[in-house]
Amino acid sequence: MSNLTNSVRLTGYLGAAPEIKITENEKKLARISLATHAFKRDGDDGLVKTTDWHQIVLWGKQAELAEKYLDKGSEIAIEGRLSYRYYTAGDGTKRFTTEVVVNDIHLFGKRQSA
Repeated sequence: MSNLTNSVRLTGYLGAAPEIKITENEKKLARISLATHAFKRDGDDGLVKTTDWHQIVLWGKQAELAEKYLDKGSEIAIEGRLSYRYYTAGDGTKRFTTEVVVNDIHLFGKRQSA
């Protein structure tokens, strides 16, 4: 059961192209926003689509894959762990964020237009 500790699995679509950075110690980092969708019934037996956005972090070879193959609208599945951190915004205010740090990624391709 220890492999279920702090485990997250998501499948969704990228909201934008990956943001790629190189850290001070020369490690590649990719940040992406992933949209996941759910449907629930409203009061009139209709379906309402809800969208949740998740901040995803990829390191090293996975960041290189993201840079090479992912773009806005790409569908992916990820498995990772939740990470919480504080940072100071440009205006000096302290902010808190929750991210998913990826352990495994599966690329499906680009979303087909309807």
